[in-house]
Order: sequence, then C-alpha cells, then structure tokens
Amino acid sequence: MEFVNRIIEGSYDDYHLRDLLRSSEDTATRLPQDEKIRHLQKVPILAECTKKQLKAVASISRVVEVPAGTTLTRQGESGEEFFVILDGAAMVEVSKRKKIRLGPTQFFGEMSLLDGGPRSATVRADTDMRLLVILRRNFQAILTEVPDLTRNILIVLSGRVRDLEQSLNA
Repeated sequence: MEFVNRIIEGSYDDYHLRDLLRSSEDTATRLPQDEKIRHLQKVPILAECTKKQLKAVASISRVVEVPAGTTLTRQGESGEEFFVILDGAAMVEVSKRKKIRLGPTQFFGEMSLLDGGPRSATVRADTDMRLLVILRRNFQAILTEVPDLTRNILIVLSGRVRDLEQSLNA
C-alpha cells in the first residue's frame, strides 16, 4: 500500500534513488579512480584539496546514474549524501518562486556531509544524470584520516555564507 501511495503522491522516485544508492558496487557505474579525481578537481568546494585528499574522497565516492524526474533530495528531510554532477542537469527548488538549475561540476548536499541536518532545498534530476555520490558515514571516516579536508570545506562554505550576506544587503 505504501508503494501505491508513493506513486500517487509522486515520490516513488525517492525509493528508486535509495535503491540505486543501496545497490552494490557491482551494479554501480564504474569510473576509474583517476577520472574520479579529475572530476573532483573541478568541483569548487574541493578545489583547494591536495592530490592525497582528492584520492581519499574519490575512494569513497560512487557513480550513480538516475533518470530525469528522480527526486534526489527533499527539503526538510534529513540528508546523508553529497552529490557532484558529472553529466546532466538538476533543478533546485529553494521555494516555489526560487529555482536554480545546476549542471556538470556543480554540487549539492555539502552541508549534510558535515551535520546530516535537514535538506534546505528539493533537488530533482532535470535530465538523465550521472552523479558522483558520497555518503556521510564514509566521509566522516575520511575526515579523521585527512583533517585538513574539513578546513578546506569550511573555508568554501564560509565564502558562500559571505556571498549570500552581501547579496541580501545589496
């Protein structure tokens, strides 16, 4: 019955995404480690990371392919994943009136890596997508091995907050 209710309310895709994330590495799309690192180097939040840090992040990331229309995050729900867009586009809905389109090298879900708190926006796949996904539990383990990574992420997030404050004051 829950399955039918999910289809009626339009959130069946949430189950699809969770199934993809739970699937074993054998069914996930393969991407060589060097190529993962190449993609991660282009991601602004990881731009200051060393090769060692990027290698550590690449080792815990998985490539997941999702069809257009898949709900990747839902505003207000807890978050456990960080997403980097490899191919395709996503629509971010912060409010009914504010929507932002994201494409390759852009990312979302970074706050969840640090605090696992509720999502600040709903994100849906606007097209078929290929994503690099990092689970929070795996990321927490990396932070103990590579503590400078936390500092790098906090610097980038601090910059985002400052930019947001400036735009609100303008």
